[in-house]
Amino acid sequence: MVKDGGVAEHGSFTVKDYHDPPPAPLIDAAELTKWSFYRAIIAEFIATLLFLYITVLTVIGYKSQTDTNAGHGGDQCGGVGVLGIAWAFGGMIFVLVYCTAGISGGHINPAVTFGLFLARKVSMIRAIMYMVAQCLGAICGVGLVKAFQKAYYKKYGGGANELADGYSTGVGLSAEIIGTFVLVYTVFSATDPKRSARDSHVPVLAPLPIGFAVFMVHLATIPITGTGINPARSFGAAVIYNQEKAWDDQWIFWVGPFIGAAIAAFYHQFILRAGAVKALGSFRSSYHV
Repeated sequence: MVKDGGVAEHGSFTVKDYHDPPPAPLIDAAELTKWSFYRAIIAEFIATLLFLYITVLTVIGYKSQTDTNAGHGGDQCGGVGVLGIAWAFGGMIFVLVYCTAGISGGHINPAVTFGLFLARKVSMIRAIMYMVAQCLGAICGVGLVKAFQKAYYKKYGGGANELADGYSTGVGLSAEIIGTFVLVYTVFSATDPKRSARDSHVPVLAPLPIGFAVFMVHLATIPITGTGINPARSFGAAVIYNQEKAWDDQWIFWVGPFIGAAIAAFYHQFILRAGAVKALGSFRSSYHV
């Protein structure tokens, strides 16, 4: 039996100094009997609610402050700007992942949950329940925004994701795929037990690179799609806003992130990590019987 190993300085293989957790069972009915399972679902619901509440309020507030046609007079250079909106999304992910990582893993995004499910990090039951909780949390979070900012909510688009004028569907879909790939790849890398073992002298706070990934992707794709990369975020805003354009473009914000997450899971697990090493070991052993 060939052990997983790292490449030494002169090309020799050494026994790995880290341990991967065993793959999660595809269906784990025992989870349904544990309070920790329901506690994790509640954590995902509340975290996504808070995420949408803060970020959508930021988007609407910015549009209100920069509206030159408003009665109070607007300043096109005022408000937090696109940079501030990106910071709101990235900063909230940093805060919420830090707060919930020890309880639910801090997914706060169906695409992240889907990618981790494909990598066998969570069971199918947990993945489905997380996605439901995230979508419900997003709806409630945007609902609170509408309740508190009813005068501005509809006027400034409800924070809903839509494909911007001048961009084709293919461009929007590609932006969501690539943006989600960046996010989910960062999640895998930041939580990789191999990194913790090899780079233990360089402390890595996992929520920080994840939050920065969200921040950077928003800077790049806000002008194209408003930046989804989180189906719950797009779905929650569309449900409360409930306008035709938001629903017509909704599929982009599900298909794109799920494809991006799947590519990231495959790339990390089978190209960069043990999957490729095991496949290579099997290939070699078949020729050295």
